[in-house]
Amino acid sequence: MKTKIYPSVLNCDQMKFAEELAAIKTADGVHLDIMDNHFVPNLTWGLPTAQAVLNATKLPVDAHLMIEDPDRWAPEYAKAGCAIVCFHLEASKAPVRTAEVIRSLGAKPGIALNPATPVSAIKDILGRFDQVTLMSVEPGFGGQGFIPEVLPKIKRLRKLVEEARLDTDIQVDGGVNDKTVAQVVKAGANVIVSGSFVFKRNPVEAIADLRKLAENPLA
Repeated sequence: MKTKIYPSVLNCDQMKFAEELAAIKTADGVHLDIMDNHFVPNLTWGLPTAQAVLNATKLPVDAHLMIEDPDRWAPEYAKAGCAIVCFHLEASKAPVRTAEVIRSLGAKPGIALNPATPVSAIKDILGRFDQVTLMSVEPGFGGQGFIPEVLPKIKRLRKLVEEARLDTDIQVDGGVNDKTVAQVVKAGANVIVSGSFVFKRNPVEAIADLRKLAENPLA
């Protein structure tokens, strides 16, 4: 299974947004963190920024909604043109219905789980989602250290996906860099979100390094 790299633009130079997006053209997509200062203690962007990013890149955009009331707002990101709209199970009151609406609007629905939320919480509705995002830091801020207790959680989710014969992507978000990416891929993830590691170095080189390490997780 090919590993996909989605740089998180939360960590880019936001005064040079267009240039930073151009610098990650070798990635597989763009990870856009939407935070409302309610569900998480940080405030980032909303729909206007998502639309600006969509207009500035040809890469698929993965909108990660760390917000209250995603059932209301997630469809708007699908309408805007985001390829993937991922919302948190902890914030949703109707995750199945919201996933159906996202899909009906032409986007792939994703569900995100905080570090303390077990994968068993979505076992019965796993097939409703094209992607599951496992947070490997507490959501809200970039640059945090990887939580190693998430590794067995990735393995459990990969087992559930395989047992159900699904092709659901397993994305890991938080603290993924050259020191942790091999562990994450070996555990069963196939979509990697990396922010600080990509944007605090040469992005092209950083993406290439992550790909190399992901392709040889046992090295």
